Amino acid sequence: MSGLGIIVASTRPGRIGPVIAEWIEAEARSHGGFAEVELIDLAEAGLPFMNEPHHPRLRRYTHQHTREWSARISGIDAFVFVMPEYNYGYNAELKNAIDYLHHEWQYKPVGLVSYGGVSAGTRAAQMIKQVVTTLKMTPVAEAVALPFVRQFIAEGKGLVPNEIMTGSAKAMFDELARLNSALSPLRTK
Repeated sequence: MSGLGIIVASTRPGRIGPVIAEWIEAEARSHGGFAEVELIDLAEAGLPFMNEPHHPRLRRYTHQHTREWSARISGIDAFVFVMPEYNYGYNAELKNAIDYLHHEWQYKPVGLVSYGGVSAGTRAAQMIKQVVTTLKMTPVAEAVALPFVRQFIAEGKGLVPNEIMTGSAKAMFDELARLNSALSPLRTK
């Protein structure tokens, strides 16, 4: 078993991403497919908009925040992106966090938890797949899509999922763990 990083993509005030991520974190821990589960909130990551002078492929990071981000992402074997949909796409902060690095993402599986209104963030999830596959990440087919998500958030209780949500999360973690095992030998080369 290895480590899972759950990235909270939204950073704006009044966001609900952390509430969803806490539920996903609890689901990941109860699933048991990963020895360690880490919640990574981009609002706390301290990444300004990309300001490295060199292409990430070179790993010639000049800023401390990039070196810290590189070390953090390098130490994780698989990811879940908890992401909103903004104007039919993913948010800029998530793209920025991805773009800071290159090799650190390679041969790692990624699960997508999207949320929003009627489309449940699925348009954003489809768009991010083009980005992650370019970095040699493998998005799992099983995903969690939460439509009209605010109706599932209860004051003082966090996200209260229905059976479809918990079933989707289990299927995503099953596949994420399988792909993590399959991709692991590629990360050691």
